[in-house]
Amino acid sequence: MLELNNVSINNLPQVAEKICSYYPSQKIFCFVGEMGAGKTTLIKEICTFFGVLENSSSPTYSIVNEYLNNQGKTVYHFDLFRIKNSKELFDIGFEEYLFSGNICLIEWPQIAINLLDNYLEISLEKINENTRKISWELKKLS
Repeated sequence: MLELNNVSINNLPQVAEKICSYYPSQKIFCFVGEMGAGKTTLIKEICTFFGVLENSSSPTYSIVNEYLNNQGKTVYHFDLFRIKNSKELFDIGFEEYLFSGNICLIEWPQIAINLLDNYLEISLEKINENTRKISWELKKLS
């Protein structure tokens, strides 16, 4: 597990670059942390790293947002907070997104973990209003 302590919110672009550079072929990223820990803010920076030109925002009510990057590839951003069970995941075609070969950034992934066999888990812990502890670990379940 890799970890950064006392990360300023102003340093999130560098954190996003560091995380993505460690795992250049990784497609599935799962973000865990309490409400307000900065999951969506870090995802915005990761989207920028992957060349997404449009403004990324939390898909809290739509469940998934789709972005195109500067190479015409798709990046999916999920917020599974409102998903109650795995049937709802199947109803939105979640497995199709996972197996699309595109980058999937997943907030609140707990309900979907059993569908994932290889993902990067990124944990954010709020130290204070402007500082976070961020750790990440590659998870391979197969």
